[in-house]
Amino acid sequence: MRKITLIIIHCSAVRPDQTSSAAQIDAWHKARGWKAIGYHYVVRRNGKIEPGRSEAVVGAHCKNHNAHSIGICYEGGLDIRGDPADTRTAAQKLSMRVLLEELHKAYPRACIVGHHDLDPKKDCPCIDNVAREYADLQPK
Repeated sequence: MRKITLIIIHCSAVRPDQTSSAAQIDAWHKARGWKAIGYHYVVRRNGKIEPGRSEAVVGAHCKNHNAHSIGICYEGGLDIRGDPADTRTAAQKLSMRVLLEELHKAYPRACIVGHHDLDPKKDCPCIDNVAREYADLQPK
């Protein structure tokens, strides 16, 4: 079993009129030469949580942090003009909360962070402060 110290939130960087299912992201990542989707979970706009890689498998979502993390990607992250924005729907926020509560139970010592917290050059996940939003689920 991998030792998980981080749960990293991402966005798929698509506009409101575009979709990004786990199957679509899998195809995009394979087109880049990866084995499969790099994330462990994808949260769709309607709140559906789609599986990506197994949690037992190292992800491909955050350079230098994949070996000890779980990657969650929410569909969206860009506004209609293509600018970074927190576009999560109420259903996504609820599903992400439920998923993070489950992961917190499984990995109570894992910190929940945004991709940009580990790579400041990134806008992803276009959420202002992931650690603050999920402060109640951070390790004590």
